[in-house]
This record gives sequence, C-alpha cells and structure tokens, in this order.
Amino acid sequence: MALRINDTIPDLKVNTDQGEFSLHDWIGDSWAILFSHPKDFTPVCTTEFGAVARLADEWEKRGTKVIGVSVDGVEDHKKWKGDIETAGGAKPGFPIIADDGLEVSKAFDMLPAEAYLPDGRTPADSATVRSVFIIGPDKQLKLTMTYPMTVGRNFGEVLRALDALQTSAGQGVATPADWTVGQDVVIPTSVSDEDAKAKFGEFNTVLPYLRMAKLPG
Repeated sequence: MALRINDTIPDLKVNTDQGEFSLHDWIGDSWAILFSHPKDFTPVCTTEFGAVARLADEWEKRGTKVIGVSVDGVEDHKKWKGDIETAGGAKPGFPIIADDGLEVSKAFDMLPAEAYLPDGRTPADSATVRSVFIIGPDKQLKLTMTYPMTVGRNFGEVLRALDALQTSAGQGVATPADWTVGQDVVIPTSVSDEDAKAKFGEFNTVLPYLRMAKLPG
C-alpha cells in the first residue's frame, strides 16, 4: 500500500550506525527528514550526504532531525562516512539506517514488496530508493520528492520546502510558488475577508480566490 501525504509513517525499529531505535521514538516532538540512497560508496549519493552534513546548523535552527537510509550494512555506513566527510567538508553527524533487509524501502513504498537484493548487485537494483520524506512532529508524512539516479538533490529546495511546511502549519496559511521566508503568503480561501483583515491587516486581492498578505509580526 502506498504511503501518501498525511499518512502516519510506520513505526519501524531500525538499525543504524548510531544504534537501534524506533522511528517514532527518534522523531519525538521534532520535524524529521528521511532521505534515502540506493547504495553506499556511490558518487552522487556521497555528494548529497555531504550537502546534508554541511546544513547541520540549518536543520537545528528548524528543530528538524535528519536520517539517511541506504540498503547496505552498518559497517559500510561507518566507513562511507569517512568518504562523505572528505568529499563534503563536514562531518555527517546524523544516523544512517542499514536497510539491507529492505524493510524501510518497502514500507515507504520505494521498492515493491517482492524486491530483493541479488548477489553482486549494483545501485540499479535499488534505483528507486532515491527519495526525500519530510515528516511532522505528529509522525505524519508532509512531503515527498523522488529523483532519478543521475540527478543530485537540491537540499536548498528541501530547506525551502521545510520552511514552507512549518510556516503553513504554524500560521494557518499557504505559500505561493518559489516562496521563501519573509515573502508574502497566501490567505486560505476558507478564511473570510473580515477574518483575514483581523489577522493580517491589509492584504492584496489579486483574484477573488487569491489573496496575498504579510505574516503578522
């Protein structure tokens, strides 16, 4: 069964290079980002893990935990982290799930139920394990992005999407295309003009169903 936005993520017990824990316990009251990779010691994935490591302060500012997933074992993850630090210029302090049994990949609908890892496998055997999942403190899935093997992920966009999700959840608004923090937001159509004025003060009616405003404060 597919995992869709607003579904509660499965509370799997996972084995990582930083020990075993359940996903729900690990998330706690935080936001979380789970980002997956088809294999350790692969070029694009190594650059991506480095990018995540360099953004450690940004994740912390947003009260967000990050965790990697790769369908290799714990010892490979520990060795790979040395390469990630060399290539990325930052120590990857986040855990990496050892999904060599594919439990996480299948539960998050990245691989079909019948998938298995053949002897002498290559990254192509688990190519669809190239996704980003943003999860709220309520343990519900808020956003997914999936990339092909050849295209490195833009973690600046992941940060931007996280900002938009946190703003939407905290302020009861929506965000327009290309929105970044500080720009005008969209007033939901369920909010009357009267209530919108009480909450936002002046706002701009672009279309009857599109009203833009600055966030209070």
